[in-house]
Amino acid sequence: MLKELFTFPSGREGFFGPFGGAFIPEILHETLAELRSAFESAHRDPAFWDDYVRLMSTYSCRPTPITFCENLTRLQGGARIYIKREDLNHTGAHKANNVMGQGLLVKRMGKRRVIAETGAGQHGVATATMAAKLGLQCTIYMGAEDVERQRPNVFWMEQLGATVVAVEDGTRTLKDAINAALRDWADSMADTHYVLGTVCGPHPFPLMVTWFQSIIGTEARAQMLEMTGALPKRVYACVGGGSNASGIFAGFLDDAGVELVGVEAGGYGLDSGRHAARIAGGQGSVGVAQGYKTYFMQDAEGQMRDTHSISAGLDYIGIGPILAWLHEQKRVRFESATDAEIIAAFRTTVRNEGLIPALESAHAISCALHEAPQLPAQDAILINLSGRGDKDIFTIAAALGDERWYDFLRAKVEEHDKKNVSRETYLVKVAGGWSIE
Repeated sequence: MLKELFTFPSGREGFFGPFGGAFIPEILHETLAELRSAFESAHRDPAFWDDYVRLMSTYSCRPTPITFCENLTRLQGGARIYIKREDLNHTGAHKANNVMGQGLLVKRMGKRRVIAETGAGQHGVATATMAAKLGLQCTIYMGAEDVERQRPNVFWMEQLGATVVAVEDGTRTLKDAINAALRDWADSMADTHYVLGTVCGPHPFPLMVTWFQSIIGTEARAQMLEMTGALPKRVYACVGGGSNASGIFAGFLDDAGVELVGVEAGGYGLDSGRHAARIAGGQGSVGVAQGYKTYFMQDAEGQMRDTHSISAGLDYIGIGPILAWLHEQKRVRFESATDAEIIAAFRTTVRNEGLIPALESAHAISCALHEAPQLPAQDAILINLSGRGDKDIFTIAAALGDERWYDFLRAKVEEHDKKNVSRETYLVKVAGGWSIE
C-alpha cells in the first residue's frame, strides 16, 4: 500500500482515490510544475535521501528513541505502552523532518527565500531554524489568535531571524495563515518556496511531506521489532492536517496486523458543534479548498465552518487527502478526544512518566490510554509523541486553573513591549527573578 502512494494512473497524478489533486489558479501552475519535477527527481535519487538522513542524524538527533512507559502500562492495565519520542527531535517536534527535507529541495532549486504557515508554532520554529541553518530568508504567517496562544514559539521564530506576520483575517487561525501564505507565494514565486507544514494542499505537497515524515515510521517499525520482537498491535497519532500521523503510519501501512488509529480534536464534544473532528465526528464532507480535495468542516454551500480545539495545531478545517483515502480504504480508524480528556491525559502522562506532551500529542495519548485495557498484556501499542508541551504553557496553566502562573506569564510577555530594553536582557532579568523599572 505504501508503494501505491507513489504510483498514479495516467491523468490522475496527485489523486489518492477521489482525494487530492491540484486545484490551483493558473498563476501557480508553473511553480508547482517546477516543484513536482524537483521532488520527483529527488525521490528517484538515492543520494538525496542519504543526504537527508545524514543531515537529520547530525543536526536533529535522529533516530529518535522509543520509550517503554512502564508506569502508564501498570496504571492502565492491558497492553504494554510505548511512545515514539518525536519531542526529542530538534525544535521539539516532528516538524523538523519535513522542513529540513524541503530546505534541501529549495537549495536544489536555487531559491533564496522560504515562507510558511503555522498554527501551534512548531512548524514555524522548525522552518525558521531550517532557514537559519541553510542561509535562507524566511517569513512565517500565523493566525493572530494562535500568536496569542503560542507566544514562546513566536519569540523563537523572531530570534531565529524570521519575520512573523500575524494574520487578522477570518477566524485568525491556521486556515487563514495558509491563505495568507498562498497570496504571498503567488506574488513571489520566482525566488520563494512555500514550505507547507502538513500533508495538505495541492500535489505534490501531501505526498512530499509524507515522504519526509516517513522517516518516523521507518525508524519506529525497526525499533519495535528490535525492542519487543514483534510489531505493535496498534499505532496511535493525533491528526490535524496529519503529517505526524502520515509519517508514523507509513512505516506500518503494509503490515495488515497493525491497526492504525488517528485521533482528531473533539473540542467541547462532538454534539457541541465546537470541534475539529472531520471524520470521527461525521460532520466533515468532501469538498475542494486551498488547492486540494478532501473532507472539510463546511456548510451546505461549501463555506468553511469555525472549528475549535484546545490545541492550536489541531483546529484545521481539512484533513490530508492520503489519510482521507486510507479512511475510505478502512486502513485507518479515526477517533476523537475532547479538550477535557486531553488535559486529563496530559496530567496522567506528566505525573507518571515525566514526559511533557504537546496538547496535540495528548490526543493520541488519551485515546491510547482509554483503549489499552481492552487489549491483552502480551500486546504492545505505540503512540507517536509528535511534540513536547513547552509551547502550550499558557493554555495548560489556564486549563488547570492555575491563574497565578497564567496571569504572571502573560504579563511578563506583554511587559516587554512597554520597556526600552533589549528582549535578551529582559528575559535574562525575568529568569533571574528581577523586576525591570
